Amino acid sequence: MVKTSLALSSQHFGELAKVRGIVVHKLSPFEQRAFAHAVSHGIPNIFRRIRSNIFRVAPPLIIGYLIYDQVERTHTAYGRKNPAEFANDE
Repeated sequence: MVKTSLALSSQHFGELAKVRGIVVHKLSPFEQRAFAHAVSHGIPNIFRRIRSNIFRVAPPLIIGYLIYDQVERTHTAYGRKNPAEFANDE
């Protein structure tokens, strides 16, 4: 059987070691406001960020979609048979 020291026997698990030089601040979960100013500051911030980045993001997406659409159309056209090649078959 392992005996614990007197210092460890009266401590809770989170208080087993004393570390100097590190300051820990805790806030009760009942005092936190997770969605504080989410509507008044968050929604205008979303629109501001979209407006500031739209010209950086949109052109590559549009060009990529146009290339993808053209490749898909070409692939579909090459996958079909030309009816004119089979007009004289019996």
